[in-house]
Amino acid sequence: MFINAVRKQSLVCFSKTHHLLRFPLLPHKVSWDEGAPFCSIIASCRVTRLAQFGIFPLPQQCLAKTGYIPDDSVSGEGCSLVIKPARVVVGFGQPVSVSCEATRPVRVLGWESSISAAHTQNDLSVQWTVSSLIDWIEEPICYGVFFTAPRQCEEKLNLVLYKTPDSVSIRPVNHTGPMVEGKEYQLLCEVQNVAPVQYLSLRWYRGQSEVYNHTFADLTSASPVQVSSVLVVVPTRAQNGAQYRCVAVLELGPEGPQPPPTLTSEPLNTSVLGLIVGAELTLNCTAVGNPAPVYSWQSSHSIKETLEDKAVLISSSLLPGTYTCTASNTLEKKSKMFIIKAKNEGNGRVDTAHARASPCNNS
Repeated sequence: MFINAVRKQSLVCFSKTHHLLRFPLLPHKVSWDEGAPFCSIIASCRVTRLAQFGIFPLPQQCLAKTGYIPDDSVSGEGCSLVIKPARVVVGFGQPVSVSCEATRPVRVLGWESSISAAHTQNDLSVQWTVSSLIDWIEEPICYGVFFTAPRQCEEKLNLVLYKTPDSVSIRPVNHTGPMVEGKEYQLLCEVQNVAPVQYLSLRWYRGQSEVYNHTFADLTSASPVQVSSVLVVVPTRAQNGAQYRCVAVLELGPEGPQPPPTLTSEPLNTSVLGLIVGAELTLNCTAVGNPAPVYSWQSSHSIKETLEDKAVLISSSLLPGTYTCTASNTLEKKSKMFIIKAKNEGNGRVDTAHARASPCNNS
């Protein structure tokens, strides 16, 4: 027999969550067997009817579509359900088992879950058990339908599914070779496939000292993501030979593994070249030719414009590295290479007025 539930009518039914529900606001076609203690909604979602005790496994999203209104439902402090443990931290692919207990006589007690639903009648406890948890969006809810008011109650399990990173790596950004004291550099730490990212802490170390801690509390992704952190450094001469490391730590709280899961990058070894202020270097590229040659300089470091077309560079601010001079006219072009090297003085590594010229090359 089919009847229409119209405005101001109130037909009480059970949903998948075993709530007593009323749908008085919108017209719905209702399938009802006269004299039977159950009913179901004919709606734009699949309905599977379980005749026992009027329990119908309707999808949660179906409730909003059909205009169901929960009747006499509570949660939180007024709820007569206790989840043990209240917060669960599980590694990806690991088993999990949680108990839900009712503190007063209950008609139906169960777990609503997309992967492991369960329910019991009249018992005061029910288990939610999964042999291998791999669903990143799983949100189990314990529900109860009681004999006395409040007749309905539900509690959501605080579930954290985590995964340690596949890798943690560290590298300089747009730079190779030794660093120069006083100059700014960037180091990049990259972390692959970690979850949940809001519990991740990236700790930067120089030697044994922590120099920076980057957290991601503002991100909310539950599934694995890739994240990175940048450390800005301005090295000093005393930091020559320093090692930098990036350590990924999942701080999952007291319910999580102790100590917290960590993964450390390979160390990045750095060399720092210092400068002796006022040490003057001379790079002589003088050539003879007719027509008179024109000079140009190339280097991995910037060269002042006033020196770029000179045959001889005399400067107290040249950095260690390779400098190539090219002398050319309309008939020929030749190049000469100068290499400014660092020289050890005591325990520090400093730049000295040491230059080496390569033989001239025709181009």
